[in-house]
Amino acid sequence: MLSSRGVILGRAVSRLIARQPVKSTNHQSIRLSHAANYREGPPPASFATRFGAEAVAGFMWWWILYHIFTEHEHITGEFEYPDPSAWTNAELGIPPDSEE
Repeated sequence: MLSSRGVILGRAVSRLIARQPVKSTNHQSIRLSHAANYREGPPPASFATRFGAEAVAGFMWWWILYHIFTEHEHITGEFEYPDPSAWTNAELGIPPDSEE
């Protein structure tokens, strides 16, 4: 890490010695490491990127909906839900009416 900082410092010192101005656009230094957009939208995506995104999203929704329709037990549960009307008061923890 120190060596990379030393390289940057060396370039800055060499520019000062040679009195070369720093290239700038709108009073901002140019960053060659990545694209940066300041107060403007990003460049439009290519056709291949848009088509690939739509294809992956379409496949994802097909996968989800297909498995909801064919294997709905993942959502509703594997076993049938018991009939609550068949439960007794003892199973529900309700005391008998004779106790007061």
